[in-house]
Amino acid sequence: MCGISGIYSPNSFAIQPATIRKMLTQIRYRGPDESGIYIGAGIGMGSVRLSIIDLLRGQQPMSDPEGDLWIVYNGEIFNYVELRQELTGLGYRFRTGSDTEVLLMLYKQYREGCLEKLNGQFAFAIWDSKSRELFLARDRIGIRPLYYFHHNGDFVFASEIKSIMESGCVTAELDPTALNQLFTFWTIPSPGTMFQGVYELPPGYFLRIGPGQFTLEPYWELGFTSRETPFSTGGFQDAVEEFDSLITDAVRLRLRSDVQVAAYLSGGIDSSATTYYIKKVEPGLLNTFSLGFEQREYDETSFQQQVSRWLNTSHHAVVSRDQDIASHFAQVLWHTETPLLRTGAVPMFQLSNLVYEHGIKVVITGEGADELLGGYNIFKEALIREFWSRQPESRIRPLLLQKLYPYLAQFQGRNRNLLKFFFGYGLQETSSPFYSHLVRWNNSNHIKEHFTRELRDASRHDPLESLTGMLPPGFEKLDLLSRAQWIESKLFLSGYLLSSQGDRMAMAHSVEGRYPFLDHRVIEFCTRLPSSYKIRGLNEKYLLKKLMTGRLPGEVVNRPKQAYRAPVASSLVAGNTPGYLREMLSPGQLKKHGLFKPDTVEKLLGRPGSGSRVTENDNMAIAGILSTQILLDLFVSGNNPFRETRLRMACPVRYDKTIKVTK
Repeated sequence: MCGISGIYSPNSFAIQPATIRKMLTQIRYRGPDESGIYIGAGIGMGSVRLSIIDLLRGQQPMSDPEGDLWIVYNGEIFNYVELRQELTGLGYRFRTGSDTEVLLMLYKQYREGCLEKLNGQFAFAIWDSKSRELFLARDRIGIRPLYYFHHNGDFVFASEIKSIMESGCVTAELDPTALNQLFTFWTIPSPGTMFQGVYELPPGYFLRIGPGQFTLEPYWELGFTSRETPFSTGGFQDAVEEFDSLITDAVRLRLRSDVQVAAYLSGGIDSSATTYYIKKVEPGLLNTFSLGFEQREYDETSFQQQVSRWLNTSHHAVVSRDQDIASHFAQVLWHTETPLLRTGAVPMFQLSNLVYEHGIKVVITGEGADELLGGYNIFKEALIREFWSRQPESRIRPLLLQKLYPYLAQFQGRNRNLLKFFFGYGLQETSSPFYSHLVRWNNSNHIKEHFTRELRDASRHDPLESLTGMLPPGFEKLDLLSRAQWIESKLFLSGYLLSSQGDRMAMAHSVEGRYPFLDHRVIEFCTRLPSSYKIRGLNEKYLLKKLMTGRLPGEVVNRPKQAYRAPVASSLVAGNTPGYLREMLSPGQLKKHGLFKPDTVEKLLGRPGSGSRVTENDNMAIAGILSTQILLDLFVSGNNPFRETRLRMACPVRYDKTIKVTK
């Protein structure tokens, strides 16, 4: 795993190496082992490397033998062994054992057609010195990040936005439209970011830029089968067996490494399943890592320990306390580069640090199973609401929703009217393409009550209108569950889980995450499954549960879905909260940035200490407002204790050089 950055400026003969080095400095944690820079006519590219495959010979930037093509690359191509064999049969010879060289030669042979052959997680840039073209691409589902800025002929790219800001080509300026989207969807739809002029290369896209050319095209689309199309295999048992074969091979490929591979173990069925398959493929010693919480309502320690004993792993855990979340919150935001409406990223930051302290660089984890196999409560919530909408006056049907959220006290006991009011929003708008998410987005919209008039005026567009333009052809023909899965996967999976809780938190401590459920073959299989294979009644992930019965403890297989959550108000606005967090929510700081109304924010902050019930909407508002204020302080105001001033490596550097060429 690595961090990459570069500048393409066709009107400039030579980019300064010092500029590329400054850009790399800000993301040095992504690659603490080695660094390298390539400078050519109108191009400069750099890489910091976390060495995982071919530790001694996989240095970047890397060229083909003729020096015509140069690559900087962040990621892993898991099927590089098979692709190398294919290329060898075509006459190619290799100087290293790295997947980087395989990727470069594959591009040389097939150009953008190489992307269809890749099984991996990647973001890379290839410079063609003959055609003077720069080619960039990102993996299908958006596991690895890639951002760019394009203005007046200059094109800047990097693994993270902070690296682009260091180029001197762009300054940090808030995009009000993006903030409006985030306070609706919990994330900013690709290709937007929080900062004006800075864009994300969308998942499954490639970009080519050269003299008079700028091409941005998809090479893969997330698609679900329409309800009229039958499943291509036989019955349910055939689907279970096919899934077993696919996930076994996905894990096998993701165990390819020249360093030790460990696993995250949350105590749920997803990470427990991937841990089971690791032990099945490689039965030797396996280190597993888990999160615990000081507050019992968030803690899953007993299930984690049970699975560890069952599978005989060497288990390690860290306990996240309220004060840990508060003390790490600002640093976590430096890594996420986007506001957060929840605090779950902070314990993941702690967890990756635990892995780093044990000298491990790679972990396998279970992200993707909930999205693909119907695990989230929002899917069952949509089905219940649609069932309720057929008899909207029913007193019994809405009570099914109590079973989904036992941890939300406001919906339990006699609070039936509140439950009907909360979940009844848009109840009969079943023709809406966003029916499954209307309640969630309406709740987050309440945070905008704290927006100042100036922010409202600057962001008056309807976020749902922009999302409508993203919908694929035939979306209206999908059943309700498939539509909900597409929205959750397209928006939240890549935009939040794989970035703010995934790549960013792991790479903050130089740890690479690998995701077997997001093997594109597994994704494409799951999108063809009938809805009844995913949710049966109110039993989520039905196929996965049947597959893992007898392979994992019954209590783990059959336990209801427990959403991963972390404390918000009790950690961020408690009496012992660090002074910096309190300062960011002070009237003076709120007025300075002019986004949120000091009087309404003051009332919001008074609720946790007054004994009033703090709702989930309150928690989202607190996290969202505070994180936005902190990001503005770090990036816009420049009051940033986390910004690096020199490129420091975490271990002795084997390779650190600048390559200059004239062609």
